[in-house]
Formats: sequence, structure tokens, C-alpha cells
Amino acid sequence: MRVLILSCNTGEGHNSCGRAIQEAFRGQGIDCEMVDALSFISPSVSQLISSSFNRIYRYTPGLFSRGYRYAEAHPGMFRDGTLVDRAITAGVERTYRYIQDGAYDVAVCTHVFTAMIATEVLRRHAPSLQTYFVATDYTCSPSCGESELDAYFIPDECLADEFAGQGIPRRKLVASGIPIRQAFYASVEREAAKASLSLPPDCRHLLIMSGSMGCGPIPALVRLIAGGMSEDCRVSVVCGSNQRLYRAMEQEYAGDPRVQILGYRKDVPLLMDSADLYMTKPGGISTTEAASKRLPMVLVNAVAGCETYNMRYFIHLGAAATADTPEELAGLALALLTDPAELGRMSDAYRSPAPAAEVIRDHILARYQAFSGRRPAAAAASVTPGP
Repeated sequence: MRVLILSCNTGEGHNSCGRAIQEAFRGQGIDCEMVDALSFISPSVSQLISSSFNRIYRYTPGLFSRGYRYAEAHPGMFRDGTLVDRAITAGVERTYRYIQDGAYDVAVCTHVFTAMIATEVLRRHAPSLQTYFVATDYTCSPSCGESELDAYFIPDECLADEFAGQGIPRRKLVASGIPIRQAFYASVEREAAKASLSLPPDCRHLLIMSGSMGCGPIPALVRLIAGGMSEDCRVSVVCGSNQRLYRAMEQEYAGDPRVQILGYRKDVPLLMDSADLYMTKPGGISTTEAASKRLPMVLVNAVAGCETYNMRYFIHLGAAATADTPEELAGLALALLTDPAELGRMSDAYRSPAPAAEVIRDHILARYQAFSGRRPAAAAASVTPGP
């Protein structure tokens, strides 16, 4: 059995989801590769789309939000034969040849665009390929209903009506949760994690992140929080790949031992274990990672679009809070840091699902066995709700 993950570089979340699924398959000795599906149009087109998305997302998030709302209001723009559909599926023939040359049995799509590409591969060539979609946000993204795959892995069973409302048959919906790396399911005691990061074990620790691109009003938020927090508090700010933000903030807080400015980090699970409270924009992956740690969140709706739905999900769950302005958000974070009872209540609001990547892997293996007559390397999944 060979598995191909069709991802794309419009934000790191889709690739992160793909790597989590890849990790689960490879852990069972199953060949699993991941590829940027937009590169089959051409590498330059993929790079253009990726860089344009990143610039808009980081510097003009209002434009991203307006574009997302427009897509929601005009679902017909993605239908078969439209200009958008033809642009997205322009690399279908190369995608098909790659699948054929690699003898892949299964394609897993971590973006709605790649789901449309996989659908067109099936329509034109009807290969004996099993195809799946994995949602990376707590909503049904525009154009998802234009795909026709074998199954759709969704974040929570409470979202089934929304996905079905876009025309996806309920029998194809599997409430798996959103895949994150296995490292997030392990844990270190908070005091030990703080010590590992050279933080005082008894400090109150606020972790601030804003996605892999470091977007949002981070400088204003940190300035307000640092100006109002007590000496026994510590703030760690992860700037991701935003080097300009990192350099500016490192210079500003060089003399403040309470504020730690960090660049791109691979030890995010440990950082989360050390935190009493997490402030972040509500990306689907970052919020799911926090959910695996039962970490209370203050959510900054910096980009809106699909992230508004993520924010609503976790606020409704009771595990997160938000406010409208940087001043209100900073005040909320400072108040929560001094309220261990409320932090405990928010932590207890999380559910404890099975690791989503393993649920997805086991479901695919079971279906592969059922349709091919071959014995898979793992047992069938039991479907569980999201965080």
C-alpha cells in the first residue's frame, strides 16, 4: 500500500496536518509521501500562489477575510468548468502521471484545492485510487462541496450538518478531529517544563504565538501585557518565520527579563507544557495543538475568515476567551493569569479524543482492506469527536 498526501503551501497548517498523517502511516511501516499539488500546475505558479497568500495573510488580513466571505457567498465560482476550477485543476494531467508513476493506492487531501484536483483526476481517468479529504479548520470551507471523494474527515461530529449542507453525503463524514503531530500528545509536568526553558518554576507563564508567519497585533499586545504584569509573570513570544518582527521585538525587550522573544521553534509542545495561558490567533492546527494540552486560550481574531469559526468553536466549548481590541485582549490575559480557578475550568472544558492522525490512518487501512481484499497493517478506527 502506498499513500500520497496532496497538500499545498498556502499557510503551514495544511503541511503540518499532512506531516502528522504521514507520521502515523510511517509508524506502521506504510509508505507515505507528501507533495505540493499546486506544483503540478508549475513550480513558479505554486511559488506565486504561496508567496501572495503569505503576504496577504501577514500584512493585509482584511483582504483575506473579505476574499473568504466572498467565496462563502458565491459557491458557484468553484463549480466544474468555471474559471477558478480550470485554474486550480490545470495540473491534473501531471498529478495523474505522478500518481501512476508512483503506484499510489490512496490520496489524502489536506486542502480544498487539492480535493478539487483529486476529484478531477477521478473524473478524467477513473483510476482505482481511494481519495480522502481532511479538514484543517472547524468549519466546512468554500468549495469543499465541489469535490467527490471517498470520505471526509471532519474536526467534530457537531459540524456534520454544516458539511452535509454543502452537499457532502453524511455516510462519507468521519468525525476524526484535526491531525497534529504525536509529540503534542505527550506531556511534561508544568514546573519541569518551565525549568527546562530556564523559567522560574513558580512563575505564571503566558505563551504568545501567532501562526507560522507571526501575524497580528503582537507588538501592541506584548507592550500592553508587559506594562501591566507583575514581577512573577513571564511572557514567551514566538515570532515564527517573521524575522522582521523577531528582530524588532528582540531589540525592544532586550533589557526585560520577564519577556522572552523567540524565533521559529521546534519545541512548541514543551513551550505549551510550560504555559499557564496561551494567546494565539485561532488557526485550526494551533488551537488543536493547544487542545491536546488542555491549555486555556485567549484568541486574537487577527485574520478572520475561516479562523472566526475556529474561535467560535473553542469559545462555545468554554476553553477559550476573546476580546475586540488589543487593550481588552491584554487586560483579559492579565486577569486570567491571576485566576487559577478560571484557568482550571477552561482546561477542564476540553474533551480527550483519540489522536486524529491515527483515527484517519486506521479508517483508511480498514477501507483499503475491505475494497482490495488485502490485510492492512492496523485495525479499523473507532470514530471519536474532536477536542
